[in-house]
Amino acid sequence: MTIKLVLVRHGLSSFNAKGLIQGRTDDSFLTDKGYEQALEAGKALSKINFDRIYSSPLVRAAETAKTIQKSFNNKQEIIFDNNLLEVDLGEWSGLKIEEIKNKFPEIYPLWKSDPENLVLKRKDNKTYKPIQELFFQARNFVEDILKIYLDKDDANILVVGHNAILRCLILSLLGKPKKGFRKIRLENASLSILNISREDNSFKTQIECLNQTSHLNKNIPNQIGDSRIFLIRHGETNWNKEGRFQGQIDIPLNENGKDQARKTFEYLRNISFNKAFSSSMERPYETAQIILQNRKDLKIERIDSLVEISHGLWEGKLEAEIREQWPVLLKNWHDKPEEVIMPEGESIKDVSERSVEAFDKICLSQKDNDLSLVVAHDAVNKTLICKILGINYSNIWMIKQGNGGITIIDLFNDPNKTPVISALNITTHLGGVLDSTASGAL
Repeated sequence: MTIKLVLVRHGLSSFNAKGLIQGRTDDSFLTDKGYEQALEAGKALSKINFDRIYSSPLVRAAETAKTIQKSFNNKQEIIFDNNLLEVDLGEWSGLKIEEIKNKFPEIYPLWKSDPENLVLKRKDNKTYKPIQELFFQARNFVEDILKIYLDKDDANILVVGHNAILRCLILSLLGKPKKGFRKIRLENASLSILNISREDNSFKTQIECLNQTSHLNKNIPNQIGDSRIFLIRHGETNWNKEGRFQGQIDIPLNENGKDQARKTFEYLRNISFNKAFSSSMERPYETAQIILQNRKDLKIERIDSLVEISHGLWEGKLEAEIREQWPVLLKNWHDKPEEVIMPEGESIKDVSERSVEAFDKICLSQKDNDLSLVVAHDAVNKTLICKILGINYSNIWMIKQGNGGITIIDLFNDPNKTPVISALNITTHLGGVLDSTASGAL
């Protein structure tokens, strides 16, 4: 049983257009562009049969939900849920950032660096932590959803809300990583997809994609950092397709994998990469070559530390074959990957340590406006994304990396600013809204 949560931030609002802080005010409404964005989101989602639609009751979200609903044949009732209300920023609502900086110089820096611990005052002079309250709302919403759907068949649920509440919802499902609020972003009318499945008496979460904007005629989100890294998984191999564990056996791209790389090249054609890195194995290197086919002058640096996890004796085998010989170890690999050392191979800790070290060197070498391509593997990319999000490498199954999937990381010169995942696992250039790439072994 899987609950597929499709999260949509409301379209461009009047306050967004004016650069005003919105918070929980209901004085902000959808602009004409916001309605257009909602309509495009509806068209992109029209092939998904939703079992339920939830929305914040605030007008900018409610109108987005109603506009999206117009594209659906199956007209589900929209449930307006107060747990999806936007963050309550009190007297900040309606102000511009510069005004807040000037009026609240002592606490504004905390809003930017550690918003979970921001303290504001209500009209009655009582203090409160707005983001902590929002996490409480998000937890309540998740608990309500799980009570209704976790014991039923697969369900597709559309959730229309706001920037801050949707971020808190995502982070709650990831175990609320420390200072995670500023590590992800969601643009107006962007799509983010999470899969929730039952695991014994609990549940597990997988992020399928974050901040997808291609339906808005915008392939990638605007850059917010001083430099940017495009982290891409290599194209498909025959062993990916068959579900065969390949690890460090150097299986080449198949024809579909080459086509995925070509489509990635087309999708990123307007990106002027000035640096390129790849795992030293052939399948990511060939993927990088195809993506950079119009940049023959750009040298691709091959990095041994970015090679895929060594599956040892599992390499070349199908999961069914591994289950016959190593049933307990395979179950642990799915349930507690951090406790597994592959027979004559590596642990995910080994992979994380070498991959993060290599990635940190790439990040430190970034100069202003650098646009760097990094092509690697499923397990490698997952450990890197876990590190950026602030979750342990034991949570690799929380992250999806489709063959040819694009993850975008914005970096800042300011050492107090953490890297931001501006988009995760974009695969729309390879199919529809949902990731349809091979789901075989690493």
